Amino acid sequence: MAKIYYQKDAPIGPLKGKKVAVIGYGSQGHAHSLNLRDSGIKVAVAELKGTDNYKLAQKHGFKPGDIKTAMNGASLIIVTLPDEMQAKIYQTQIKPNLKAGQTLGFCHGFNIHFKYIVPPKNVNVVMIAPKGPGHLVRSEYEKGGGVPCIVAVQQDATGNAKKIALAWGNGMGGARAGIIQTTYKEETETDLFGEQCVLCGGLTSLIKAGFETLVKAGYQPEIAYFECMHEVKLIVDLMYQGGMSYMRYSISNTAEYGDLTRGPKIITDKTRAEMKKILADIRSGKFAREWVAEYKSGMKKFNALYKKDYNCKLEKVGRKLRKMMKWIKAKEV
Repeated sequence: MAKIYYQKDAPIGPLKGKKVAVIGYGSQGHAHSLNLRDSGIKVAVAELKGTDNYKLAQKHGFKPGDIKTAMNGASLIIVTLPDEMQAKIYQTQIKPNLKAGQTLGFCHGFNIHFKYIVPPKNVNVVMIAPKGPGHLVRSEYEKGGGVPCIVAVQQDATGNAKKIALAWGNGMGGARAGIIQTTYKEETETDLFGEQCVLCGGLTSLIKAGFETLVKAGYQPEIAYFECMHEVKLIVDLMYQGGMSYMRYSISNTAEYGDLTRGPKIITDKTRAEMKKILADIRSGKFAREWVAEYKSGMKKFNALYKKDYNCKLEKVGRKLRKMMKWIKAKEV
């Protein structure tokens, strides 16, 4: 069983009276900055001047500046930039300003695990990764709770890297719910696999395939949308609350029988074999190399695929139907 740390196991002392630099004021960056500040930690924010995130940091009472200024004298440096941008910014702005004994913190292990960032041996390298988006990390903290996190130590130069990481996790609210011990390897590979095979890639492909099957069979696109897209939230919310058992308890017997007998016909041994191939590509670094190359080449494939799905029939029907449902507060992009 995994080791789980709570507030009593993660004293905030190692960061008390110390400066923490947060590089990037996006989804995770704003949550970590605000929560740590509210926990009594001095926080310096680094963000590009004039951007929306820069203005948001100002609105929240910070005085955002450049990376060098934020890092100066910081005990912990939290990098919350997008994966694809981290390596370049690390080389040009973070590495030249790193001092021995500082701690580099990440919320995802991609660049460290695949060695696109290789810190010097005289700094700590740790991770605190909340299992939820930044807005939830912030709102749960404000309620007096927290979002579960995972903690990992890749490099311990000072002998107390784990204590610093746990203090960070406590300060941003994670220890209120529990912080699970892991490794950079485990976090990175499972995170990418989950995104590609289940949470994003698997789910969106399943929804599209179901919608297209019904429409091609002659059913109205609006009805197909409700059955294959809209009602996904109902089922996911039930599983989120109580797992598959609670979901099955909550739906009709007809739906449950269909679930138990037809689901295995969709997710077959062939599907599992493809999942194993995807996992192998992740573990070998093949996917990481592909993604980095795509980013460096201008993301032509990425943009073409995004545009294709943005304009597909499922999305066009959805934009129309969501206007009928004011309560969901549709967010169209």
